[in-house]
Amino acid sequence: MHSPIARRMLGGLEVSAIGLGAPIYAEPSASAVIPNLQRALDRGVDLVDSSDIYWHGMHEEFVGRAIKGRRDEVVLATKFGNIRPPGGTPSADGRPEYVIQACEASLRRLEVDVIDLYYIHRVDPTVPIEDTVGAMARLVAQGKVRHLGICEAAPETLRRAHATHPMTALQTEYSLWSRDPEDALLDLCAELGIGFIAYSPLGRGFLTGTITDAGGFGAADLRRGMPRFQPENIGHNLALVERLRQLAADEGCSLAQLALAWVLSQRRFVVPIPGTRQSRWLEENIDAARRSPAPATLAVLDHIFAKGAAAGPRYSAAEKRRVEL
Repeated sequence: MHSPIARRMLGGLEVSAIGLGAPIYAEPSASAVIPNLQRALDRGVDLVDSSDIYWHGMHEEFVGRAIKGRRDEVVLATKFGNIRPPGGTPSADGRPEYVIQACEASLRRLEVDVIDLYYIHRVDPTVPIEDTVGAMARLVAQGKVRHLGICEAAPETLRRAHATHPMTALQTEYSLWSRDPEDALLDLCAELGIGFIAYSPLGRGFLTGTITDAGGFGAADLRRGMPRFQPENIGHNLALVERLRQLAADEGCSLAQLALAWVLSQRRFVVPIPGTRQSRWLEENIDAARRSPAPATLAVLDHIFAKGAAAGPRYSAAEKRRVEL
């Protein structure tokens, strides 16, 4: 019998302390995604995160199938506006008319009447954020969306979005090796009463200690082009993971559990959403919410993984231009 998972507040929305992200680096597989998601619900994880860009909408379809008959057990989150045409240049779309179109399409794929938390996935620099959020607010008024969120937004953008309609959550990369939110965003979320969703809390899998090089990544795996996985950086980053491995052994837990417990220890309104297709890793991740590392361990982690400790930026120069707008 498992003990109940802890709960946390995202603004006025209560969720499990750990959510379930999408395993976007793997190939689409209903046979892996659906049972894993249902197992997460069985264990008390209710925050399920998706996007219309994940596997070109297929992940939303899998989520819809997985939660059929269990809708009241799920805090369903999805996103719009991250445009990645095959062979084309990635962009964002925050036009009000597109917001409505994208929401309707997500509702169809998810086979639900309402989305609990609807995010702007990437800020469109060509559209005032007030216009984008204004269209999202109309979705709330129509009962198609319950709460609004935004991803990878700069502090001033977050303020403007929140002034247009309350933001329930900001979703941004945050982990031991991606600590930029500590500069201003975490304090701003505390000030405004906004929850913080930490995506890639395991460093895109690197902090699990299971990756030694990029050779095992599939052809479509986005990590193949990410700077921290390149030959000139990976050796340095593997050395950091070895330090994490030593500390996890001292704490009697896995590397992933210690990395997630560190994220959870930062602020009470931070909720990590690791993604996995394997039941073994799912169980480990969920159990991280019960871990309370020693203060001395957390202090050592803060030192080892101080901001800038990882070799290489988190995104390529081209992708970096699409975030923190």
